[in-house]
Amino acid sequence: MAQDELSRALTLTWRDLNKVIPWGDTFEGISPAGRNVEVERSYLWADEPGGDILCEVAVYGGPSRYDQGARARGVISAPGS
Repeated sequence: MAQDELSRALTLTWRDLNKVIPWGDTFEGISPAGRNVEVERSYLWADEPGGDILCEVAVYGGPSRYDQGARARGVISAPGS
């Protein structure tokens, strides 16, 4: 599920995201196995401000299970990189 959410998160454009970095959100969802989960997305500069954007996704079964959650990461490249 983390990988699927990352695929969706990476559809946002660098042009739109660079205006709001750092940014993130958390929402409740239901896993493919039918469990209630929280999905957290964050967008941060990968290195220098104005460069590539690192997108991180975590899917976990509530705050007490954050450390056991699944994670995925990807990069949205800056124009011209």
